Amino acid sequence: MEILEALKNNGFETADYLVFVAYIVLLVGMGIFLSRGKKGEEKSSTDYFLAGNTLTWWAVGASLIAANISAEQFIGMSGSAYVSGIAMAAYELMAAATLIVVGKFLLPLMIEKKVLTIPQFLSERYNWGVGLSFSIFWLFLYVFINLTSVAWLGALAMKQILGLPTIAGVFMGMNVDMTLLVIILFLFVVAGLYSIYGGLASVAWTDVMQVTFLVGGGLITAYAALDVIAGSLDIEGGALGALGQIYTELLENPNDKHFNLVVTRNEELYPIINGIVENGVTIQKADPYFDIPGIVVIVGALWLTNLGYWGFNQYIIQKGLAAKSLAEAKKGMIFAAFLKILI
Repeated sequence: MEILEALKNNGFETADYLVFVAYIVLLVGMGIFLSRGKKGEEKSSTDYFLAGNTLTWWAVGASLIAANISAEQFIGMSGSAYVSGIAMAAYELMAAATLIVVGKFLLPLMIEKKVLTIPQFLSERYNWGVGLSFSIFWLFLYVFINLTSVAWLGALAMKQILGLPTIAGVFMGMNVDMTLLVIILFLFVVAGLYSIYGGLASVAWTDVMQVTFLVGGGLITAYAALDVIAGSLDIEGGALGALGQIYTELLENPNDKHFNLVVTRNEELYPIINGIVENGVTIQKADPYFDIPGIVVIVGALWLTNLGYWGFNQYIIQKGLAAKSLAEAKKGMIFAAFLKILI
């Protein structure tokens, strides 16, 4: 009853819920329809894991981005950028550069060797022990870190947007928010309905649709937010006028590093990083340098992180391996790099 009451009073209209349901039906239906095989033909491992090598460059690029961006970006990275500034974009810009490196050097080698999975590639390059260790390591990351964090953040967003109440319960001996748990299970079921049935073909072609909404929706949301700022502060020029005003005000405050793409340590503004105690409360001094340590990020560990993610992450590189040809795969990587810059 609490949930039904919340759904009635959260500001959403019937049309909003119908659009949401229609989107889910379209997504699942499209995934199942596009993955159907010819009558009497059995799917091979290449058909299931590499979509039968049928992906065009725009499908490769869109699928790469759809696999990459989710709740971490829309909630986590946006929140970090709100605190630390536009320097958080270093992760996206470096990803764009890395995609080109992977497309130029690593992907051609994998396609030439007819690789299906990264563990297979490592087993052939080194030995079966390396491939097995890599499989165990990445399965652990997928199940306990990647899937859980993405699902939890997505569920948290849905719960707050819909204004749903917290319902305490016990699951496997743990006290949990049953509302979040139900939403997480719902997200898993929706994704599983078409991805498990159709393999990569379902995932890739539905990703094309989803990335249109993800990137397009992000741009529309940014424009709408700036337009609201313009209206509330009586700024001429609408959204673009508001963006200009924000930039002008930041320039007038030299201590504000929000529009610095590379940050430097500001010891005067942030003298104590570990926190000071005032009236029994620990106060944190949030120096952006400690989240994004300047030029060190650009030339240091961020390269290793990105090469590992875009080059040796199975659910990412698999999209490139599924391309019609090496030329299509390379174009797809460049298209994905463009989308990363846009993001």
